[in-house]
Amino acid sequence: MLSHERVWAAIDALAARYSLSASGLAKRAGLDSTAFNKSKRLSADGRPRWPSTESLAKIIEATNSSLDEFLALIDGKPGPKDKPLPVQASSVPLLGFAQAGAGGFFDDAGFPVGQGFDLIELPSRAGDNSYALKVQGDSMLPLYRDGDVLIVEPGARVNKGDRVVVKTGSGEVMAKVLARQSAKEIELQSINPDHPDRVIPAKDVEWLARIVWASQ
Repeated sequence: MLSHERVWAAIDALAARYSLSASGLAKRAGLDSTAFNKSKRLSADGRPRWPSTESLAKIIEATNSSLDEFLALIDGKPGPKDKPLPVQASSVPLLGFAQAGAGGFFDDAGFPVGQGFDLIELPSRAGDNSYALKVQGDSMLPLYRDGDVLIVEPGARVNKGDRVVVKTGSGEVMAKVLARQSAKEIELQSINPDHPDRVIPAKDVEWLARIVWASQ
């Protein structure tokens, strides 16, 4: 029987079959990463919200599956691809540091919003909300070179000594080492010794996210 719960369960099952989260499936299909979030499955007044036929067509195409396979998942059946599938590489949005500093690309927690980003494939699965930043210039030498890609994971626990990306309220985006963090300020150690360390009032920090991987 076609029901709201079964259609959304089929989307979750399709994502799991291809080693993706619901958010990762949305991103792979070129949709907003929040398109299949639990909060999007009900309207503001509590009524069921159905996924669009366009979004369903896109996730079927993105996973190279079929309508029969998706319908089988709605029915709760194994479907034609019931053999274990290999883990696929993750695709995450890719931004430049200048783009990251512009307004409108992130929410208050440092998560990318919207769509239309370039995507980059990673050799291993990334977190659901991870994204990539391409290093520009020499301010992060000798650790990171111009053109290197940093994978940033907002929401990941950050500890002293971690490499982080910080965005200030003025739009400045920088990669540093977290030296100390308090309720009043954060101290950042520069990766390149030719660039000064920074002490930034906490109220001026728009978001801070840990660097979890880098292509070097």
